[in-house]
Amino acid sequence: MSTQDQKTSDLKIVTGAVLVIGDEILSGRTKDKNMVYLAEQLIEQGVQLREARIIPDIETEIVAAVNSLRKKFDYVFTTGGIGPTHDDITADSIAAAFGIGIGHHPEAMEILTRHYETSGIEFNEARKRMARIPDGAQLIDNPVSKAPGFQIENVFVMAGVPVIMQAMFDGIISRISGGAQMLSRTIGAGLPEGKIAGELGALQKEYPDVSMGSYPFFRQGSVGTNLVLRSIDQTNLDHAFKKLEEILIEMKVEITETT
Repeated sequence: MSTQDQKTSDLKIVTGAVLVIGDEILSGRTKDKNMVYLAEQLIEQGVQLREARIIPDIETEIVAAVNSLRKKFDYVFTTGGIGPTHDDITADSIAAAFGIGIGHHPEAMEILTRHYETSGIEFNEARKRMARIPDGAQLIDNPVSKAPGFQIENVFVMAGVPVIMQAMFDGIISRISGGAQMLSRTIGAGLPEGKIAGELGALQKEYPDVSMGSYPFFRQGSVGTNLVLRSIDQTNLDHAFKKLEEILIEMKVEITETT
């Protein structure tokens, strides 16, 4: 093994998955923004998002998905289903997935009692549902609407409302131990992707540790392709990128932009 290969193999890969829970997402009534936000933020933390799922408010579906994802990836982030209504069943489903009990968490009850007293709003039985937390879970602070999320092992359970979820995520960043960051470089080329497919495939075989993708675009009636190279290793990425530039120059292709 070369020194460079050894260096690449020593880089730690940390993986994550996002589980979006909610019938309203699947019906199209609500447009999900959480998955995109989490993907961008996780990259910054050195966590490679490897899978994202959208599932309905059905306990068996949630249990199966959580148990599958938490075994496959280092971190799982769920959004949705922790509110006060009858269809907010995420907390119960997570407890079922881990085979543990669930009840009103003393700290969560204190937080919500104080919040509703201050707001002058009745802290009724429906709202008390938001204080039901699986046994042994660690709370996730909610600075927006106070109802906390929670963490069990490598699973983080957060609200579905984007502004609340984002505030919750800010509070758990210190709990996430990332690995090597994914780096990327892009070439905009003035040709349809079919014309570069063969060369790109050959280059991929030459640099197996560099992910390569082609994404067509249309501008002012002209067809082009963004060629995106991604890797955790800067040296391999730069070498592959330079080789791709040389291929395009040899093909006499207009390079519209590089990043």
